[in-house]
Amino acid sequence: MSVHAELKRVTIPEIKATKGPGKLVMLTAYTKPMAQQLDPHCDILLVGDSLGMVVYGMESTLAVTLDMMINHTKAVVRGAKHACVILDMPFGSYQESHAQAYRNCARALAESGAQGVKLEGGIEMADTIKFVTDRGIPVMGHIGLMPTHVNAMGGFKAQGKEEEAMKKWIGVAQAVEAAGAFSMVIEGTVEPVARAITEAVKIPTIGIGASPACDGQVLVTEDILGLFSDFTPKFAKRYANLGELVSKAASEYSQEVRAGTFPAAEHCFGVKK
Repeated sequence: MSVHAELKRVTIPEIKATKGPGKLVMLTAYTKPMAQQLDPHCDILLVGDSLGMVVYGMESTLAVTLDMMINHTKAVVRGAKHACVILDMPFGSYQESHAQAYRNCARALAESGAQGVKLEGGIEMADTIKFVTDRGIPVMGHIGLMPTHVNAMGGFKAQGKEEEAMKKWIGVAQAVEAAGAFSMVIEGTVEPVARAITEAVKIPTIGIGASPACDGQVLVTEDILGLFSDFTPKFAKRYANLGELVSKAASEYSQEVRAGTFPAAEHCFGVKK
C-alpha cells in the first residue's frame, strides 16, 4: 500500500515572510470542486467578492453579503488541503466601526474555517486593521483600485497616474503594513508605482493588473479558464477556453437526448447490454 505524504497547509506567518517577485501564487475559488483542482498549485486561495459577478451575475461586488461569502468559503475550505484560504470581506461589513469590523471578521473566520480575511482600504482603514489584527484576526490589505470603492473612484480606472502618485501610494501601503496586515493586494496600479510599493514594504505584495515585481500575483480563475465571458480584464491571460468545451458538451448531450439515442442501454442501471 502506497503512503501519500499529507500536504501541509500554508500558514499566515509563512506568507508574511515571503518576499521576492513571483514567490506567491494566488487564485480565486468559490466552490469545493474548483478549490480541489487549484489547491496543489496555489499558496493562497482567495474567496473573492468577485463571486457577485462571476457566480451570481451581479453588475458589481457591492450587493455581495457576508452570508454569501461565508457559505462559499466553507465550500472552498472543504476542498483545499494545502493553500491558505482567505475570505474577502464584503462592502459594508467592516467600515462602520471597529466593533462591527471585529464582530463580522470574527464570525467570518469562525463559521467559514478560513485562515484570514481581506479588507479593502488605505489610510482610512489603518485603525480598523490594527484593531482587528490586535485581536488575533489575520488581515490581508487591498490598495490601489478597490472594487468596493468603484463609485467613489469614478469607475474602474488605473491608479497611480496622478501627480506625486508614488509618494501617496507608498504612504498608503506603509500605513496598511504598520497597522498589522500580513500582506496586501495591489490592484489596477501603474507598474512603476506598484514596483515602488513592493520595494517600500516588508510584507509581501500581490499584484492584479499591477507589476510583475510584486511578490505574488492573483487573477480570477474564471478569467484565465475562459469561463466568464461578460468581460475580460486586459491583464488576464487566458490559459484555456473551457467555456467553449462546456457549450460543446451540452450541445452534444442535447442532440442525443432529442434524437432518442441517450442514454445507451449499457449506461442504464438494471439493463444488460
